[in-house]
Amino acid sequence: MDNLGLYLTPILIWGSTWLAITYQLGKVPPEVSVAYRFALASLILFAWCGVRRLRLVFTWREHLWMAAQGALLFGINYVCVYLAEGEISSGLVAVAFSGIVFLNILGARAFFGTPVRLPMLLGAALGVGGVALIFLPELGAAAGFGRSERGLALAVTGTVSASLGNLVASRNQRQGLPVVQLNTFGMMYGALFVALYALAAGRSFSFDGSISYLLSLGYLALFGSVLAFGAYLTLVGRIGAGRAGYINVAIPIVALLLSTLFEGLRWQVCMVAGIALCVGGNILVLRRRGESGAH
Repeated sequence: MDNLGLYLTPILIWGSTWLAITYQLGKVPPEVSVAYRFALASLILFAWCGVRRLRLVFTWREHLWMAAQGALLFGINYVCVYLAEGEISSGLVAVAFSGIVFLNILGARAFFGTPVRLPMLLGAALGVGGVALIFLPELGAAAGFGRSERGLALAVTGTVSASLGNLVASRNQRQGLPVVQLNTFGMMYGALFVALYALAAGRSFSFDGSISYLLSLGYLALFGSVLAFGAYLTLVGRIGAGRAGYINVAIPIVALLLSTLFEGLRWQVCMVAGIALCVGGNILVLRRRGESGAH
């Protein structure tokens, strides 16, 4: 798949996973559903590796780095986002998480010496501003909702964890570790991390056998995890974490379109302006060669 396909795949999939997640809420604690999701995704990838006869033997140091990627990207990140959305509005979480574009750019500079170019910073600023405008009505309606300090701290922690996970994934690929196996073991370690957290938090490992839960779990595991993360982390390896991270400010556009179709969302001027800013930022970030996955 070319870079454009790798860029669009996670945007389209992750822009729709919010709808699948709504069918996960209910009988099963959210953290436990996350553990189920990544455990199933890991099993799918193990089966794929077996069919393709891909290498599954790695050194203990390589496993440590894969575990770090899994804990940061598939563990801490998801736990913090789920907990944050229980205390502050999802719009505020989305705005906080959009800051990952800045963290990825600065992190790539700090760890890999990737040049920081003005168009990338300007594109990132446009993107974050666009996300804020898109969720402006929700942010205004949710003013004072929940324990804002704790919720915002959790959202920022999840964003930092996801950015560090991106950088670890980039480091792992630079060391020659293949994306499929990285995700296979990374998702296994991430599922274990979330499961341990759920146990420590006293969550019940119940299960929902309804068709809606099973189908949404399958969609989140296969499409939202195996395919989307496979495409995204391949893109990270090709163009760097800074530019690839801009995917996170394009996802709300797809979510808006789906919300319009399935929930009757009524558009406002600020949403249109926000989308325009996101698109403009995309053009600035992606039209330049910027950073490369190989140095």
